[in-house]
Amino acid sequence: MLFDSPSSFGRHFRILTFGESHGPAVGVVLDGVRPGLPFDAEAIQRELDRRRPGQSDMVTPRNEGDRMRVLSGVYEGLTTGHPIALAVFNENQRSGDYDALKALFRPGHADLTYQRKYGIRDPRGGGRSSGRETLARVAAGAWAKQQLEALGVKIRGFNREIAGIPCARVAWEFVEQNPLRSGDPDLFEAQRAAVEAAKAEGDSVGGICEVWIEGLPEGLGDPAFAKLDALLAYACMSIGAVKGVEVGAGFAAARMKGSTHNDPLCPEGSAKNDSGGILGGISNGAPVVVRLAVKPTSSISKPQQTVDSQGQAAQITVHGRHDPCIAPRVVPVAEAMCALVVYDAWLTQQSYSDQVSGLAEWDWESLEQNS
Repeated sequence: MLFDSPSSFGRHFRILTFGESHGPAVGVVLDGVRPGLPFDAEAIQRELDRRRPGQSDMVTPRNEGDRMRVLSGVYEGLTTGHPIALAVFNENQRSGDYDALKALFRPGHADLTYQRKYGIRDPRGGGRSSGRETLARVAAGAWAKQQLEALGVKIRGFNREIAGIPCARVAWEFVEQNPLRSGDPDLFEAQRAAVEAAKAEGDSVGGICEVWIEGLPEGLGDPAFAKLDALLAYACMSIGAVKGVEVGAGFAAARMKGSTHNDPLCPEGSAKNDSGGILGGISNGAPVVVRLAVKPTSSISKPQQTVDSQGQAAQITVHGRHDPCIAPRVVPVAEAMCALVVYDAWLTQQSYSDQVSGLAEWDWESLEQNS
């Protein structure tokens, strides 16, 4: 199963996230981790620092240190084989910003659907639907990233597009040096100006995040319902700000001919990768390329039409500290979700080693040592 509850994910490597935006803490429980593995808490903290708020004027000014605490499952720097609980305690909530919203539903948010489904909701920052939940995913994904890096798999992302301005190229060394995580130093200033203009108007903009997964062997993914691209799409679509996912050529494939879209099969490898590294739901050894459509931040200070808790028409203006563009902070989240999928798929493949033919070339000994 991919999940046992709406808050859990994974088969062989399982996670369960918990917490709300304005509750005491947000965190994650990792289950299925073998004992005796080195636990690098600082590597996880570095990934959390990439996602945290308050990094620049391009994101929310909410000032959270997001310092992770290990509550269980680790002793003297090694995993014990028991569930690992990681938590970040909230420190800079301003719940009073949401008092006026208790009887109103914010457009673009989950307020109305949560109320209709559960009959109760936490209006403070969106509660469980808040983007703050994603820090738990980043913490879990950071662990998965560490295991994959030891196996030669590299996962990195950038923003291919900001505010409708697409990058003409990706300069990887530039991505972590700019607040938008844009891939193109030549177009960054235009993208920044578009974000600043929206912010000045009390509005927001979206973007397109692109993740590259390099170093994968052939053979990951399980048809028919656990295809690697299907799992990646499922995982990335579970990120609250994401409204679309594509692999390889993606939607552009619908406008191609088969002779154009098909990647040539050559002894030295194909010169192009419109398949995005996946054929028939199974990795083919080429880089896996995933793109996520990130919507404009829903919380904006412009007046908007809504309804109140009695179903009456009303107008709403959302105050507080919000990202004019959430795409920069989605990049580490997208990387984390891709890492969770790939690591779980790798462990799934490992479990087949004695049952499925054609796996002799897999380096199971290395996997045993690092999983």
